[in-house]
Amino acid sequence: MKRRKLAVAAGCCLSFFLGTLLNVLFIPAFDPQQQQQKHTAGVQQRSLAASPRDAPAGQEAARSGPSWDLARQIRERYQEVLRYQQRQPPRVKVRAADATVAAAGSRLLLRPLERRLMDLAPQRFPSPSSERGARLLQSPAPPSTDRALSEAPWDPRSDLELAFSSLRLGCRDISNVTDVHYLGSGYTKAVYKAVLNRSLAVALKSVDFGGHDIDNCVKHYGSLEDCYRLASYKIIKEMVLLQRLRHPNILQLYGYCYQNSNDISDTLTAITELGSPLEMIQLLQTSWEDRFRICYSLVRLLYYLAHSPLGSVTLLDFRPRQFVIVDGELKVTDLDDASIEETSCTSNRECFMEFPARNFTLPCSVEGKCEKMNEKRNLYNAYRFFFTYLLPHSAPSSLRSLLDAVVNATGELHWGIDETAAHLERVFHLYKSGMYLQNATRTSKSDYRKMPEAAIVNENYKCWPSYHHKGCLLSVFDLREAMEICEGHSQCKAFVFTNQTTWTGRQLVYFKMGSASIVPDHDKTSYVKVTD
Repeated sequence: MKRRKLAVAAGCCLSFFLGTLLNVLFIPAFDPQQQQQKHTAGVQQRSLAASPRDAPAGQEAARSGPSWDLARQIRERYQEVLRYQQRQPPRVKVRAADATVAAAGSRLLLRPLERRLMDLAPQRFPSPSSERGARLLQSPAPPSTDRALSEAPWDPRSDLELAFSSLRLGCRDISNVTDVHYLGSGYTKAVYKAVLNRSLAVALKSVDFGGHDIDNCVKHYGSLEDCYRLASYKIIKEMVLLQRLRHPNILQLYGYCYQNSNDISDTLTAITELGSPLEMIQLLQTSWEDRFRICYSLVRLLYYLAHSPLGSVTLLDFRPRQFVIVDGELKVTDLDDASIEETSCTSNRECFMEFPARNFTLPCSVEGKCEKMNEKRNLYNAYRFFFTYLLPHSAPSSLRSLLDAVVNATGELHWGIDETAAHLERVFHLYKSGMYLQNATRTSKSDYRKMPEAAIVNENYKCWPSYHHKGCLLSVFDLREAMEICEGHSQCKAFVFTNQTTWTGRQLVYFKMGSASIVPDHDKTSYVKVTD
């Protein structure tokens, strides 16, 4: 019995001894260096998740969370602005005989057309003067923009540094602003009408703190300051494009100002040319000559955008509300959604353009780009928003076939902007020169008595379209056209030539239903129908 107990006890001791020996031999010991590496890695992960500023640009795609997503969006818009600021005109092939000129041109292209818009470094720069709009950055643009952008440190709260040395208005002018009126707002911006220095009427554009862009961003990310930075880059992009794209049908940029607003430092206000909103219903009630001017202005604009110094520019948000009227000319005012990127493709199927009423498939070029997609998108939008409503209706009969050809060809995208511009130039020439009247009968059935330096008071009747809502005021090329119009109106018994002309040089004429009240007027000449 004792031997059995001793054997059990010896077995237990042996088992304990073997277990201890196995633990010592096969279980790894504690490694202080390894534990330190694990701890360091854990701290780094928590630090990166808390602060997007310290992360390398190449690792942003691997991050997740609202703060990283917002920082990524800010950086992408920042880079987009710099691409537009530093983009050089497309290169063109030149003959060998022009080698000297080409060499000189290439040296000019290496110099930035403007100073850098913003500094890539994240530190803040002290202001040398009280007006931040006067700060100019002296460092030139890097030779490789994409590389600089990928390697540059990034801080979404870094200052927005603008450098437009040619602009003449700034914060001092805004401080003297009067007669401020709210004009409207879109997804991002609010626009105000104001008078600077009691003399110049301008438009002031700024980020709308109550707009959808800021509101949705703050609800999702919770940072008003960073959401403002994200939205403000749209204004900066628009300012850069207004500077780089100079054309009579693009709104002028007068200046800008940084100032504190809504508890955010350095909020940006752009100062631009003031225009009247484009009201399509009112435009449809104007004369054909004025409606043709709108379409003619638009075609000149689209021709320029297709051949601009930045390449082919498309207006992604192409709507009538993005345009204004300045002295009768159509001008584009909203460029924050413009793009110079042509769509990449490997086959024609990828060059698909979808519109509410029509779809188009463009050819994919050998360079892997959809052929003239930017140009064709602009042109079809011009057709569906402008040409189809404004061009043919109430046009001179001899010009309608040419105008119908323009409408049909652009509606089917059979023409590009070059062909469209050439045809509208022909219409313009025929109309301005009076050549469109050559095929008309041009014989008057009635005789008219000329009364120099005389005007007919009252005796008005209404006609459509008319330059005057209380009378019949139309433009004519010459006396014979005025007679033809008068004989075409049953009420007309006389007409009065004024000394006023339209944008094509045609004279404005009042058509009257009688000649009972004739008064002296040195600026007018009246013609009264002679009755048997």
